[in-house]
Amino acid sequence: MGRCSLLLLLLASLTPGAASPVSPSLRAPSSLPWSTSFGSRPTITPKYSIRYIQQKVDHFGFNIDRTFKQRYLIADNYWKEDGGSVLFYTGNEGDIIWFCNNTGFMWDIAEEMKAMLVFAEHRYYGESLPFGADSFSDSRHLNFLTTEQALADFAKLIKYLKRTIPGARNQPVIALGGSYGGMLAAWFRMKYPHLVVGALASSAPIWQFNDLVPCDVFMKIVTTDFSQSGPNCSESIRRSWDAINRLAKKGPGLRWLSEALHLCTPLTKLQDVQHLKDWIAETWVNLAMVDYPYESNFLQPLPAWPVKVVCQYFKYSNVPDTLLLRNIFQALNVYYNYSGQAKCLNVSETATSSLGVQGWSYQACTEMVMPTCSDGVDDMFEPHSWNMKEYSDDCFKQWGVRPRPSWIPTMYGGKNISSHTNIIFSNGELDPWSGGGVTKDITDTLLAIVIPNGAHHLDLRASNALDPVSVQLTRSLEVKYMKQWVTDFYVRLRKMN
Repeated sequence: MGRCSLLLLLLASLTPGAASPVSPSLRAPSSLPWSTSFGSRPTITPKYSIRYIQQKVDHFGFNIDRTFKQRYLIADNYWKEDGGSVLFYTGNEGDIIWFCNNTGFMWDIAEEMKAMLVFAEHRYYGESLPFGADSFSDSRHLNFLTTEQALADFAKLIKYLKRTIPGARNQPVIALGGSYGGMLAAWFRMKYPHLVVGALASSAPIWQFNDLVPCDVFMKIVTTDFSQSGPNCSESIRRSWDAINRLAKKGPGLRWLSEALHLCTPLTKLQDVQHLKDWIAETWVNLAMVDYPYESNFLQPLPAWPVKVVCQYFKYSNVPDTLLLRNIFQALNVYYNYSGQAKCLNVSETATSSLGVQGWSYQACTEMVMPTCSDGVDDMFEPHSWNMKEYSDDCFKQWGVRPRPSWIPTMYGGKNISSHTNIIFSNGELDPWSGGGVTKDITDTLLAIVIPNGAHHLDLRASNALDPVSVQLTRSLEVKYMKQWVTDFYVRLRKMN
């Protein structure tokens, strides 16, 4: 039996009235109703030391000797030299302290795993800037921002830690990461299996490239999240695009929209309207990603089950355009002003400043080309086809580079990865990125866990009293497999000695 089926069977045993243990529509209930205000367990305050290692700017060339300081965090509160392990977080597109503070799972299991925790910052993000203030000045300086270089940084760091920390040399290392970091964790295990015994790749869309999955799967999942969270919700959002267009074309329409949506910067020309709609669309996407069962502060401060809260404003169908747009504002206000401190809505911001927007923009224009599209029929967005030429031209205009959409599947194998071992791919059904993820077991050691009621890398977040049963079971399975990898490592080590 596949591990995904095993999880669904466990859920069925805990979910009253489940029609079938393998039903694709199975949804585990929250441990408490979504509207409760009960708090979580006491938060663990991460205690770590901040360290730096000198890394080569170019690991693969021989004519550049320049180095830079890569930042990493290390915590050994529960680490044991006897039978211990190293849990290594493969940092992604942002400040490593921010990711550390949002990866409570590692802190929760550190004692059980007798683990040293290491959080490695990705080059070109946070403080790990190869060229300092000039790192983003042009494509020549950005040329070393690749997944291959980042993985090489991680490899060198692990070898350095094993060499310099007494007792760490003969300990197993497990890579963990979420989202892009989850992709890196999986790819790290694939490319450096001698350095890590396994990887937990949470919400890692390693197949969201080329035509490995349909480009429309992402927006369809976002739409499903909204349609299941309230009556008329996705339909109202679908109607809003034409409503915005109609209002914008009226005499005082731009001013009315600016005031109704409380925009910090008023709309002054029709070209501004498309930017407005793109910003609104990205907001719905972000809400689907972080549809957590409790209050959170990942991309923005948000209530529990924020999509359900948003959908409360779209209960009624066929309302006038002006009322619909006022409802859109109320919904946007949930995402951008849950704290009640915003005086206006800024269409230039959709997420925390801890994310590295410049670096990711460049990566998306080189290696990380992940096609998405929508048709406005099977999803709640405006029709938008995937146009590689237009995308490439935009990248060249912004960065002076052309993307290589086939390189990631060429480098990491696409769907032909069955020769690898010891990788857990976990995906939440609410997460739009799950459409590009591994959701079925590939082999007995390439395992997929699908989490009903789970959003973007929910399993990597700290344990919470409001967690759905599904994510509680997922974490238990993940720890079980990681413990087995550690056991297997020490068995091999004893045989070698």
